[in-house]
Amino acid sequence: MPLDALLLEVLACPVDKGPLLWFEDAGILYNPRLRRSYPVRDGVPVMLVEEGSDVDETEHDRLMRRAGEGGVPETGRPAG
Repeated sequence: MPLDALLLEVLACPVDKGPLLWFEDAGILYNPRLRRSYPVRDGVPVMLVEEGSDVDETEHDRLMRRAGEGGVPETGRPAG
């Protein structure tokens, strides 16, 4: 389920307040700096620190490869 464009502009990591990568097909927002993912349930980002999950090296590498291929929006940026 897509996230609203305005929501993507304002979402930030609850820990370091930086931008997140939105992997729509996996239903996660990902912070590559902290290697933490946050779930999106029924179109609602769950941005509670305790709901986040640590991501191991293999998954981090996979996510970063996908992001490098394009089509993975980053939060904190105007849509378009």
